[in-house]
Amino acid sequence: MPPSPSVHTMRLETLVLLRWLAVAGQASAVIFVAFGLGYALPLGPCLLLIGLSMLLNVGLLVRYGPAHRPSPRLAFYQLVYDSLQLGGLLFLTGGLGNPFALLLLAPVSVSASTLSTRNTIWLGTLVVSVASILALFHLPLPWNEELPFFPPQIYLTGVWVALVAGVVFVAGYTNRVAHEARQLVDALTITELALSRQQQLSALDGLAAAAAHELGTPLATIALAAKEIRREAGEGELADDLDLIIGQVARCRAILGKLRSLRPGGSDIFDTATLSDIVAELAKPHEGPALVAGKSIVLDTGSNAHEPVIARNVGLLYGLGNLIENAVQFARETVTISADWDGKRVMIAITDDGPGFPPDLLSRLGEPYLTTKFRGRDDPRNPDAGGGLGLGVFIAKTLLERTGASLRFFNARANGYASVEIRWPRDVLAEEASRTA
Repeated sequence: MPPSPSVHTMRLETLVLLRWLAVAGQASAVIFVAFGLGYALPLGPCLLLIGLSMLLNVGLLVRYGPAHRPSPRLAFYQLVYDSLQLGGLLFLTGGLGNPFALLLLAPVSVSASTLSTRNTIWLGTLVVSVASILALFHLPLPWNEELPFFPPQIYLTGVWVALVAGVVFVAGYTNRVAHEARQLVDALTITELALSRQQQLSALDGLAAAAAHELGTPLATIALAAKEIRREAGEGELADDLDLIIGQVARCRAILGKLRSLRPGGSDIFDTATLSDIVAELAKPHEGPALVAGKSIVLDTGSNAHEPVIARNVGLLYGLGNLIENAVQFARETVTISADWDGKRVMIAITDDGPGFPPDLLSRLGEPYLTTKFRGRDDPRNPDAGGGLGLGVFIAKTLLERTGASLRFFNARANGYASVEIRWPRDVLAEEASRTA
């Protein structure tokens, strides 16, 4: 099971900026009510609470710097302070009768989008508690003394219910959306790392093959010269040294021969291959382990003329190889790889005779961190057995779609037989092959 994606907290500068906006809004509202409207309110305590937020911002910037990314605990404590500070202002200015009570949802929204579900639940509980206290205890709402206004209790109860519903909805919805976004970002990052590693290995293979080619000529010259000298040296220490040199040259040439075979397909000059050769190449590494486990791979390639030639695209090779590996892992006895083509499209189907995809997950296959599996004791997709469908399928799907492919996951039979069908427009593969050739 892949690990859960990490929680990505915002930079301190972002949290401080949000608090500066809150300070500016609170100060403007308090000053306007006191001096613009002339309503009586505890101006000193209100400005004191606003000043505390200003001091907190300055202290955090001096202590950590704007680029600092606070720990989830520090970010949580800041949001707790924001909730309590806003609750204090609302207590001084009419409680839930104050229309600005709606802003209690703001800290919950920030927490749901950046912090863990546990922290969001704790903060949501705090906000609901603050709202409950404000519904019962608060100073009068600043109003015209000649026309006093006291919100009815039924109205305050309605505001409280609306705030509680808002906390639940904002926390649940925002946290879910942010969680899925973080999953996608983390999975794409892992995909990029996997592709980068494969590209680096491919580049290293090419470098090794080039080095082997360049070193072949001087080694042959050394071997030829050493053999000529050896024929004239007779016997003795010099002859022994020459035999050692000839032996070591032969060893170097054998090593260089191995380096030449590191390129895909065992060649350092072919960057394209036919579809059937690509399929056979990708299946070959799994045939040995599969046969040992009592499994076999059956290749079924089309017989139509004009077989497509495909570039050895790293993403295509990695993606198909990953899907074949999954099929071998989940198969009971046989994995069938079918390849077919015509003038417009190219298709590869990978089918295993295992238990198949869970029906309730078919529509979600290809999502990152998909961990639900069959629950049977002997099922290879049982999490206790080490199987899984999550990140590997996501990476394979992402890489193949980048080559222009479309994927379809389905069960070939009612009792299982998981199948993955990959289709490309033929002209897309032909264009890629022409660029590579």
